Amino acid sequence: MASASPSARAKDGVRITAVSAVCADYEVTNGTGEAADVTVLFSRTGASGGAVDNVTKTVEGLAPGAVEKGRVELGGTASGVKVLRVRSVPSAEASRPNGPCPASGVLVSADEGDAAMGLRVVGLRLRNCGTAEVALNGYPELQVLDVERRPVDGVQVVHGGARIASGTGADDPPRAFTLKPGEAAGSTLVWRNTTEGGAPVNAPYVRVRATPGAAPVTVTPELDLGTTGRLGVGAWVRDDAGPPAPGR
Repeated sequence: MASASPSARAKDGVRITAVSAVCADYEVTNGTGEAADVTVLFSRTGASGGAVDNVTKTVEGLAPGAVEKGRVELGGTASGVKVLRVRSVPSAEASRPNGPCPASGVLVSADEGDAAMGLRVVGLRLRNCGTAEVALNGYPELQVLDVERRPVDGVQVVHGGARIASGTGADDPPRAFTLKPGEAAGSTLVWRNTTEGGAPVNAPYVRVRATPGAAPVTVTPELDLGTTGRLGVGAWVRDDAGPPAPGR
């Protein structure tokens, strides 16, 4: 029977309990005081310990102190598993783009993003899943959070992408418009991972308020801001063709 590497046995409330030739069993524990959505990135490894591929598992609405058991299937050349990353968001703020419509009537999510020569571009999407119209005119309000979901000091959120890079598609001025039920809008996060003097900033989470006073939604764009200290955000635009492509 194969075994998990010692470093993968427990990490941020995730414990691999057994690994066989065909699967790996794990447990996720919520050690916080509120219900949480916990997402775990596993790496399936080969006999040499090198990565074969990655698998993501999410436990939604895990109660405080509760334990959820799961399984990662192995196959082909995979013979082991490691925990690469654990992200935990309060369920009340979790982004569930395919989930039920929240009381706010809007679903906010982030896409997988794109990177080109150190430039990062991640799209935000807002969908009106409710029964009333949603008025937008401006920029999402953002709060950058560290791995413990604490506010990160020293990061300037700037409107538009021009101060980060040209051609990101995030420089249109704000325009007022209304989303009918079922319609969507998009915004764009833009940053560089340039590292010069000082300590680089890595912040997994961004708390998003679609409009001033709106209920927050926490997304996980995995910001690697280097030492730039800046995050650009585009104004909300009606989503007719999806998020803009990143510039070069």
